[in-house]
Amino acid sequence: MSDFISNGWSTYVVGIVVFGLVYCVAVLLVAARHKVIRDAQGNIDKTTGHVWDEDLRELNNPLPMWWVGLFVLTIVFALAYFAMYPALGSAKGSLGWTSKGQLEAENAKAVAEQDKIFAKFKPMSVEDLARDPQAHAIGERLFLNNCAACHGSDARGAKGFPNLTDTDWLHGGSPDKIVETITEGRRGQMPVMAAAVGGPEDVRNVANYVLSLSGSGHNSIKAELGREKFKQVCSACHGVEGKGTQALGAPNLSDKIWLHGFGEDAIMTMVNNGKLNIMPAQKDRLSADQIKLVASYVWGLSNNAKTTAQAQ
Repeated sequence: MSDFISNGWSTYVVGIVVFGLVYCVAVLLVAARHKVIRDAQGNIDKTTGHVWDEDLRELNNPLPMWWVGLFVLTIVFALAYFAMYPALGSAKGSLGWTSKGQLEAENAKAVAEQDKIFAKFKPMSVEDLARDPQAHAIGERLFLNNCAACHGSDARGAKGFPNLTDTDWLHGGSPDKIVETITEGRRGQMPVMAAAVGGPEDVRNVANYVLSLSGSGHNSIKAELGREKFKQVCSACHGVEGKGTQALGAPNLSDKIWLHGFGEDAIMTMVNNGKLNIMPAQKDRLSADQIKLVASYVWGLSNNAKTTAQAQ
């Protein structure tokens, strides 16, 4: 990065800009000169003296004044711009303008406008916001702009991205937990458990036992063989009944909701390879008021608040 902030870089930029301006002035001066040419008899020759194909000549007319005037105005504008704006390397210009400063001013103005709108929402709870039509609409737009890329525009998620419209929550679906998740993000990790479970057949047996917990199709003999291994190894996180532990982000294995794939092979892959899933923190992207509105929208998706908000 030192190459971009050193004095040498600034001097290089100044040199290019000044050279370009001087070159334009030189072109104007040279082109504006009207050279008088005389022929052998002393008569004024209104051509440049160049002849092609025996009789093809180039006229030596002066530049039109309107063109010269525009060129001069361009140079004057450039000089004024260089004086007022940061166009010459590290020179700040007389106005002190910067693109960063303009962006910060525009952001501050936008935040001030938002604060006027969000002021009425500050004393309201997440549950009340979910039932407020205006808050619901704002929360939905914030969700579509910031969350839909992973969770989908309908919030039903995809493989590896949780469905936010059901009641299956890895870390808890209370308003406070949703706000916490959006603010700080989540890091869900399923460690590699193949060695702890045993050999390949032991992993297959455990996979069938996991399938049996939700009543999914499975090999009952293998499931019975995997029961004890599950209790010894997997229950520490997922619980003895496989209902999961929200404090750890361990999913419920007794329902039919599969975040990373369904079936014996998918479960065996998870046991053998583990899985790391990261929900990025949004506190640097969204304000506390915006996060609260997004949380109200998400909470409402699984608590029938959308219908209530639209009916009001």
